[in-house]
Amino acid sequence: MRENPDYAFDDVAGIKEFIRQNPWCTFTTYVPGAGLVASHYPVMLEEDIFGDRAGAAEDGVEKIVLVSHVGRPDEEKHQLGQHEMLAIIQGPHGYISPGWYGYRPNVPTWNFAVAHLTGTPEILSDQENLTVLDALVEHFEKVLPDPHLLHATAENSEYAHRIVRGTVGFRLEVTRFEAKEKMSQDKPASSVRTIIDTLRAPGPYTNPALAERMEHVNAVKLSAESSAGEKEA
Repeated sequence: MRENPDYAFDDVAGIKEFIRQNPWCTFTTYVPGAGLVASHYPVMLEEDIFGDRAGAAEDGVEKIVLVSHVGRPDEEKHQLGQHEMLAIIQGPHGYISPGWYGYRPNVPTWNFAVAHLTGTPEILSDQENLTVLDALVEHFEKVLPDPHLLHATAENSEYAHRIVRGTVGFRLEVTRFEAKEKMSQDKPASSVRTIIDTLRAPGPYTNPALAERMEHVNAVKLSAESSAGEKEA
């Protein structure tokens, strides 16, 4: 990704929370003789499933460990476990019009948040894979009024054990990562506030998720603006 200190996103705890909020992942592998292979599956942090087994700090450095699965025969296409894999997590993103800044000259841009996480997959046992699938289903179902869990009934449990054979689970201990979030950090607070308000308003580019992320990233700047306004009043 393009280097720009204004948009640096290198806080491990922040990236973990970013993954929790954006669990849809693109997995990419370069396979010799076949080229690039990409698959798309949901992902979770291992520490959210297996507790302290992984994700603990080593030599003062906190780990990021992902767990996911692929459906057969994707594991053969990726030659899963034999090569490095790039996991791409994308957060809210959207078009930003130059008309929203409140001053000229300006140009259009695209705000976004994305993390590139690299590591070599380790294939899970069938039981570990089932544990991951169980946790994944519970994560998304628990907020519903009538959650359908894999082991809610004997029938569901039997079905879950059948489908696990059609998937291959893996853990990916991240050995390096690069992340950026471009949320108008280089713009004046007044412009940031106008962009956020515009993204929340009805219109062709309404984008509440992006507005919320912008507000989070620019919280200090917006708070300072608010405090200054109160003092002037």
